[in-house]
Amino acid sequence: MKVKVLTRNPDEYLRETKRDIYKVPRNYDPALHPFESAREYTRALNSVKLEKLFAKPFVGSLEGHKDGVSCLCKHPSQLSTILSGAFDGEIRIWNLTHRMCISNFLAHDGIIRGIVFSQSGENFISVGDDKTIKTWKLGNSSLSQEEPINTVISKTIITGISHHRTQPIFATCGEVCQLWEETRNEPIQTFKWGVDSLYDIKYNPVQSNLFAACGSDRSIILYDARETGPLQKVFMKLRTNKLSWNPMEAVTFTCANEDYNLYTYDIRKLKTPVNVHMDHVEAVIDVDYSPTGKEFVSGSYDRSIRIFEVNKGHSREVYHTKRMHRLTCIGWSLDNKFVISGSDEMNIRLWKARASEKLGVLRPRERTALYYSEALKEKFAAHPQIKRISRHRQVPKYIYNAKAELRTIREKMNRKEANRRAHSKKGAVPFVSERKKHVVRQEV
Repeated sequence: MKVKVLTRNPDEYLRETKRDIYKVPRNYDPALHPFESAREYTRALNSVKLEKLFAKPFVGSLEGHKDGVSCLCKHPSQLSTILSGAFDGEIRIWNLTHRMCISNFLAHDGIIRGIVFSQSGENFISVGDDKTIKTWKLGNSSLSQEEPINTVISKTIITGISHHRTQPIFATCGEVCQLWEETRNEPIQTFKWGVDSLYDIKYNPVQSNLFAACGSDRSIILYDARETGPLQKVFMKLRTNKLSWNPMEAVTFTCANEDYNLYTYDIRKLKTPVNVHMDHVEAVIDVDYSPTGKEFVSGSYDRSIRIFEVNKGHSREVYHTKRMHRLTCIGWSLDNKFVISGSDEMNIRLWKARASEKLGVLRPRERTALYYSEALKEKFAAHPQIKRISRHRQVPKYIYNAKAELRTIREKMNRKEANRRAHSKKGAVPFVSERKKHVVRQEV
């Protein structure tokens, strides 16, 4: 005799624990769900609202400096170790996991202009206003009584330093650009191209012989260590403060400018920038890329931090606090989860790269729900209501008013140019795109 029995597997409808959510059976056949689109829209709207509700980007602050923070440096292999230099010449070694200072010591007489790790990460090199280049041993104990491993006295003032990724070679900038070996006390190569001083220098992380510098004559200069002189120079309308190479694309870099904007360049065509990133309302001081190369973070004199996507002209996120003063340095952690900022009120702050991201271990069902929410938000991103909620940010009143004023100025200039073009002979007032109008000329 045959007996047919209806059976249900308890794993399909029972919860694993009492704290787990109830499992809901779903039929994915679209013909059986005529209201699926409306349901998904409601879920996407709720996901965007919940993202705003849980957006708490500030993680913590590192206190201890007695003067403004001038520079930050990330360890090449240890995620929890960073270095910070101050305007009073002090260097501090921090452990981000415990949010405490491991060691602090007076390294230079004057402002510390730059700190870099060697390729192994065992030593680090610092430069300051006292014209010295000092190499230090990274240790876990207090270094206040120790002396540097090596001290090199430079003939010129040094304002920036960058280390080669795989070789014991580093480059410094100041009155001239120089290449150094860690084992020698004299520069192995010197580059000069008609500029009073250079403010920042960065090695390309992919194409290891290429590096770029920002000059006081509003120029950005490209160098190749295999050549005897500089390669190219592009002049902007205002000065460039800092630049950062894209770690995933060897040909692109982004520079922070005094005209409140950031510019992404392709070294194969320096006549016009690839993209202009607007949103800051004061001079942009520092910029750093995420390890994925898809985003970068910038710090400005308007006391705000902004996160930009590489291919977009406006920021996706803005961070600010009441006590944070003007930003002096910025960094993106190598695990792509945190942003580190230093400001001139002596604090180093730690932020989440994604404001509503949950820190800690995610269970499989939580991760699946997050992926589903992200897919829904992407699907309905162009819908007016979801677009309005997702892009809304609360900013301080002075940033809001300054942004409105800048918008009025930009509209006035565009209107004036359109009127001149309409009432002039054809071709007398040429149209200049937003990307071209900020570049003066290029030299090779």
